[in-house]
Amino acid sequence: METGIVLVVVAVVVVGCVVGVVVDRRRRTGLRGRSGPEFERIVEATGSRRAAERELEARARRLDGLRLSPVSVEVRERYGRRWMRVQEEFVDVPEAAVADADALVAELIRDLGYPDEGYEQRMRDLSVRHGRTLDHYRAAMEVHALSTSKSATTEQMRGAMMHYRTLFDDLLADGEPTGSRRS
Repeated sequence: METGIVLVVVAVVVVGCVVGVVVDRRRRTGLRGRSGPEFERIVEATGSRRAAERELEARARRLDGLRLSPVSVEVRERYGRRWMRVQEEFVDVPEAAVADADALVAELIRDLGYPDEGYEQRMRDLSVRHGRTLDHYRAAMEVHALSTSKSATTEQMRGAMMHYRTLFDDLLADGEPTGSRRS
């Protein structure tokens, strides 16, 4: 009788361990999947996959504590019209269009509820939900910095506009109220 109880306890412990490993593996896979290339960037910076996972988990916990909220359909449409004006501006004044695209994206980020706590924190916060488009934002901001000193070529600025647009679309898609996302 005692042997049967011991076997049941051992079986329960083994099953519990297996379930724990599977749940942990799924959580890490989901975390890596959502963060996209940001995971590898953190691994490179920390030198450890485990440290990168801990960093991403800390970022996700911080984001859970923020009051992020989608923009309304009307606000989303207004942002879309403003983006079109910025794109049209590019034809005549590319430097101004790049600066305006940067300002528009920054405004949208604030409107979604991300705090304005400096570049590094903004990038960490955005990495949780927008890790796949964060490299676009970095590339766009690099060109924006060049354009302010008149060092960017028109082609670089065109690329920056495309990079800003990728993040802009991703931010707006994430900010859509439940049930209103267009296919």
